[in-house]
Amino acid sequence: MKKRPLIAGNWKMYKTASEAVTLVQTLKAAAHTVSNVTIVICPPFTALSEVSKVLKDTEIHLGAQNMYSAPEGAFTGEISPTMLKDSGCRYVILGHSERRQYFKEDDILIHEKVKTALKYSLIPIVCVGETLAEREAKKHFDVVKTQFDDSIGGLEKEDISKVVIAYEPVWAIGTGKTATPDQAEQMHSYIRRLLNERYGQEIGNRIPLLYGGSVKPDNTKSLMEKPNIDGALVGGASLKAESFAQIIQEAQQTYESGNQS
Repeated sequence: MKKRPLIAGNWKMYKTASEAVTLVQTLKAAAHTVSNVTIVICPPFTALSEVSKVLKDTEIHLGAQNMYSAPEGAFTGEISPTMLKDSGCRYVILGHSERRQYFKEDDILIHEKVKTALKYSLIPIVCVGETLAEREAKKHFDVVKTQFDDSIGGLEKEDISKVVIAYEPVWAIGTGKTATPDQAEQMHSYIRRLLNERYGQEIGNRIPLLYGGSVKPDNTKSLMEKPNIDGALVGGASLKAESFAQIIQEAQQTYESGNQS
């Protein structure tokens, strides 16, 4: 039986607070019939509080795109877990490839952020994935294993069970390229095996594995049909209510038809 899908929208550095409110109001109307999908949206920090007000009394959850590893302190320009909680967040994206690439975040820092998020009852969506050069060199499994080991592999069982993992091949983010469903499933199956070996099948099979990398309405179904793909981390297509709602609806239909067969 397939797990209830989780579809998260990462808005990156797009949308002012007023633009975010307009988008969420449209999304609420478009997604009001959805009942079998966990929906998360992750606007910029400046829009979190206003979006939180619009999401009140809905089934749509609020997430942030990043977070520092300390609850407070002299860390100019950073955002703390307590600030995110106060803004209404339940989820936080950690270790996104753009944070790794542009801001030089390494697995050790990401691990500290994950532990802090869990301490403050935030659900971390932890990203792993290889570059094109690493895939062409056939190092993609090694790269993902190192990221897994160093960013989350040291967590205790009770903590890992609260984590969401997103596989995002860096070469497929914002490029229009998408890993084929078979390529995505191959890596998701590998990550599932790492989880099962480390934490046992009961916990390993419970953890949601999302695919991220140019997810669109027309490829959602073929991705979501794969046994180890439990949802999606959506970038550009989450910036328009219509396309994001279509992805959510495709995920729901695939989930429902898969569990009826």
